[in-house]
Amino acid sequence: MNTTYNALIVPAHLTQPVRIETVDTVMAALQKLVAGNVESITSRDWHVYLNDAGPRLPQNARAEVLIREAGVFLDDTLNGTAVFLGNGRRGDESDAPRHLIRLAEQLFDVPLAA
Repeated sequence: MNTTYNALIVPAHLTQPVRIETVDTVMAALQKLVAGNVESITSRDWHVYLNDAGPRLPQNARAEVLIREAGVFLDDTLNGTAVFLGNGRRGDESDAPRHLIRLAEQLFDVPLAA
């Protein structure tokens, strides 16, 4: 079973670039990416993994904007690195959806090649 997919990574620190990266989606690898325990927000065809320690981490304004522009209402701030992946069949992971990557390119004025 495949556990590596192309993820859209949105770091909290503005000095770090938004990027596409091939990531291993086993829990230990996801925890390393978000620097702690994992929580997620799910939309129709994508989901985002975040660190569940929220307020102790830097706010991630770029991820908040991306999620809101993608049509998901947030009633809280997001903190730490955000790892966006697609929803595959039967709850499996898949590559981050192309429309989400295009939206990130437009919002952050950065070319992202998957």
